[in-house]
Amino acid sequence: MSDTPRHLETIAVTAGRPPHESGAPFNEPVTFASAFVAGGELEYARYGNPSWTALEEALGALEGGECISFASGMAAVSAILEQVPHGGAVVVARHTYQHALLMLDEGATSGRFEVRRVDIADAPAVEATLTGAAILWLESPTNPALEVADIPRLTTAARAAGVRSVVDNTFASPLLQRPLELGADLVVHSATKLIAGHSDVVLGAVVTADAELAERIRHHRGLHGAIPGPMEAFLTLRGLRTLPVRLERAASNARELTRRLADVPGVVEVRYPRFGTVLAIVLADAVAADRVVERVRLWVAATSLGGVESTLERRRRWPTEAPTIPEGLIRLSVGIEHIDDLAADLLQALGE
Repeated sequence: MSDTPRHLETIAVTAGRPPHESGAPFNEPVTFASAFVAGGELEYARYGNPSWTALEEALGALEGGECISFASGMAAVSAILEQVPHGGAVVVARHTYQHALLMLDEGATSGRFEVRRVDIADAPAVEATLTGAAILWLESPTNPALEVADIPRLTTAARAAGVRSVVDNTFASPLLQRPLELGADLVVHSATKLIAGHSDVVLGAVVTADAELAERIRHHRGLHGAIPGPMEAFLTLRGLRTLPVRLERAASNARELTRRLADVPGVVEVRYPRFGTVLAIVLADAVAADRVVERVRLWVAATSLGGVESTLERRRRWPTEAPTIPEGLIRLSVGIEHIDDLAADLLQALGE
């Protein structure tokens, strides 16, 4: 039997551990240090920390590449976009995480790069926009519309066109899809969400199987200082250890909620991509959606997602959200509470 685990659920628990030696700790201890004694692998904390290394080994093993952790998901996004040559074009899903779109729009306004927004579910239309582009930026499922991209088809088309492809895997996690195996060049995570899973950490990550590209991104992190704190790295890794069981429970809840909400009066549409922990319901208008958000008692009105607790929000309350998102759309991030309690709270808020 091989010593290397074959199953991702096992890798989530075992990767990034110290050696199994008598008296050794189970977990990599938190290392609070700004500098290290000269002559070793580490010398200055902006370029490395054992707490980061443990997390990066684990998340890299899950995604099948080399992981570079960042202070936030947006810091990770910024590091990737810095790889776009001046004046290059970025093809991006129109319903991408809004702050990533804001960063792209800011770059377009300054002339840094061109932005081409596409319907990511329309593969032929996406392929038609790839000529002359530098990066294809995919989210699948998209936030908050929950569209699903044909990742293998689009990454193949991008590679043929000489375009680097990026997949934001925050919603799915490597347990549900591994974009590098599907042809992507880079994976980006807001590890704040499902990876850490407890709504107490802000952290981002980039994963790639391209060693040269990984080194460029790591250099960017060190030069620009977007480094994670050691405690944040420790907490994220601790959350990652339970990702398989959290994901299984929350996804089961999401599937059942989708079933129970399908025929509820007042619910115009239920969106669920058949996997993951996030779904959306569309009500008639903003007034109806806001009323539901105000009436829930167990669900928490909050803008983040991926935690053990269930949260919801009307996305168009944000003025920067895409105008193609319905005013009455409520994004639901499903947690690990009992399904009957979650459903009962939603149904009473919907007037059932």
